[in-house]
Amino acid sequence: MSTILIIDDEKSIRKTLTEILSYEGYKVDEAGDGEEGLKKFKEKTYDLVLCDIKMPKLDGIEFLEKAKQINADVPIIVISGHGNIETAVEAVKKGAFDYISKPPDLNRMLITLRNAMDKTNLVAETKVLKRRVSRTQEIIGVSAPIKKIKETIDKIAPTDARVLITGDNGVGKELVARWIHEKSNRSSGPLVEVNCAAIPGELIESELFGHEKGSFTSAVKQRIGKFEQANGGTLFLDEIGDMSINAQAKVLRALQEAKITRVGADKDITVDVRVIAATNKDLLKEVEEKKFRLDLYHRLGVIIMHVPSLNDRLSDIPLLVDKFLEDIAIEYGQPKKLIDKNATESLQKHNWSGNIRELRNVVERLIILSGKTISAADVENYVLPRK
Repeated sequence: MSTILIIDDEKSIRKTLTEILSYEGYKVDEAGDGEEGLKKFKEKTYDLVLCDIKMPKLDGIEFLEKAKQINADVPIIVISGHGNIETAVEAVKKGAFDYISKPPDLNRMLITLRNAMDKTNLVAETKVLKRRVSRTQEIIGVSAPIKKIKETIDKIAPTDARVLITGDNGVGKELVARWIHEKSNRSSGPLVEVNCAAIPGELIESELFGHEKGSFTSAVKQRIGKFEQANGGTLFLDEIGDMSINAQAKVLRALQEAKITRVGADKDITVDVRVIAATNKDLLKEVEEKKFRLDLYHRLGVIIMHVPSLNDRLSDIPLLVDKFLEDIAIEYGQPKKLIDKNATESLQKHNWSGNIRELRNVVERLIILSGKTISAADVENYVLPRK
């Protein structure tokens, strides 16, 4: 049920509008002047506001300007007397959805309300769709480690050098890989991602290099592998440290000769692929334990980039939290929640073993469980571990 706030200093007007809108199925709140209306607007989320222009304490134009600063997405329809039409038009120029003359015409008012609601829904849907189709998220942060990451991306992206990205789980290795591709000369080509840890060892070769029909029991048709799919673009091998030794040997050959062979085939296929790999493991230690090939390590690590943990860039947390508050609000189709300074400082004291991924989950949890403003008490209750 949509909720509408009516702000008018004439009690009879408020009563009439409330009766009409309640009958139409809307939930209605009332305020007798602009100041009271602004207070309610701050405390509660409304789908639409009907606001008189001429009121004591805070007039309609002043309310409009302040309300737009709080939540610009809520449509505001101004109600004007016959002598205030010019002012009403000025209000529309400043962001009001429309104006209605007193006494309000019932049919026109309901149509205007429906149009405003429809526009709000379309705006929310558009924001969600834009977010879904956006190619690459921004790398958020101004700390020294993040500045270094951004500078390195700018230097290496235009080259075809292979890159090995290291770092703990959840730090954003995939995002770094995406930006390397995005800023490269191959950005118009495909970016193909492979999670080496998620593919069983016996299927990794087929996944990477493809297979011919009948090459093994379940090979009922020809399959094009990831190397071929990424031809002319970038292949991102995530969790490369979990790849089997046999598959490593074939990847090494593909890097050395720029050729691959499908499983069950005897014909080489030339591929033009830039390889970016990522791992949360110490590959040199894996080499010592005979779990990773040293020659492949050197082939992959032309450029080695280490993505810092969130605990090494705590100063970026306020920016990250603000970004997540905005993104999640768009996903949920609701206004962005506020967070007070003490709550942010509490988050900076937390041990972020799950890094950026954990922080985003925590922000989403706080949005769901907290009030209109996220407080330090909310962080204490919903984030910090209980003793």
